[in-house]
Amino acid sequence: MSKEKWSLELSEYIKQGEPEKQEKAKTWETAIGLQDVDGLKPSEYLLDTAKEHIEGNINIDEAKKRINSYYEQSNERNNEDNTEEADKVSVRIAEILSEKAFNFSPTEMLNIHKRLFTGIYEQVGKYREYNFTKKEWILNDDTVTYSSYEAIKETIEYDFNQEKNFSYKDLSLDDSISHLSRFISNIWQVHPFCEGNTRTIAVFLIKYLRTFGFNVNDEIFADNSWYFRNALVRANYKNYEKNVFEDITFLEKFFYNLLTNTKYELKNRYMHIDYKETIEGISFNVSSLSLEEQAILNIIKNNPSIKQEDIALQINKSVRTIKNYMSEMQKKGIIERKNGKRDGEWIILKSSND
Repeated sequence: MSKEKWSLELSEYIKQGEPEKQEKAKTWETAIGLQDVDGLKPSEYLLDTAKEHIEGNINIDEAKKRINSYYEQSNERNNEDNTEEADKVSVRIAEILSEKAFNFSPTEMLNIHKRLFTGIYEQVGKYREYNFTKKEWILNDDTVTYSSYEAIKETIEYDFNQEKNFSYKDLSLDDSISHLSRFISNIWQVHPFCEGNTRTIAVFLIKYLRTFGFNVNDEIFADNSWYFRNALVRANYKNYEKNVFEDITFLEKFFYNLLTNTKYELKNRYMHIDYKETIEGISFNVSSLSLEEQAILNIIKNNPSIKQEDIALQINKSVRTIKNYMSEMQKKGIIERKNGKRDGEWIILKSSND
């Protein structure tokens, strides 16, 4: 089943405005959307089951039983459309996300992995016992260097203890997002499981963010789960010979969209290590610009006469902060102002590396 079909049908429940149905539909959107990180697609039967649950005709436990029974009835079906993993993991994610209980600990993450993948993978709820690499399209088939399997337990426990003892009190939203991005990036880089790392960490992250009282925009995960994974890749990859460095800004953009009304453009191609954006004939290596500079350039590109006050509103920054950024960009020769303050416009000159 195509992404467009299930997304369209579930979004109808969200538009209807009934709170209970909205909440269930958003949960199912996230659960199904996360399968995209491994290129998995759900079946029509899963969508029908999800709609029955949203309508209140069955509970989540009955939904799980339906999906299990569906695949027990025909082994031929499993080989035919390869949807079994997507369907079973989707309904399990929907179940976990509908629960209020959560404990911030490595044990909780292990338990989530076990609940998601029992009967699908051989080793579930346990740390991997071997090393591996994975070819990544955005890295030209190179791989992130994952943690050695001997160090997984110790590294995970260290990261969790650091986060548990960290205080977000009096921290700005920018600093909070930066810290959260780094924490999740570090956990993902360990790659504690043989399979299912990104989906497990995504579910854990959503549950964790809810403990802060954040109103998590589930649609961001539903629509951009593949971007989320690639952003984690770029946050943990460096190749000094090719002048490529770890870049957390892509993940920060995802978090801004997830937790605020910011509308950063989340495109996978932007994260490719060879990607260069052309604005008015000028080639930019996107990773050479800061998150804020990228956002400002994109806004100027679409509206050269825009006021700094309006830029501040669009990217959720203070006017003073925007003025400081744009002043520095002018000093670097990236942009300039033509024809004065009142009737002028912003001109893009060159990349910060030129």
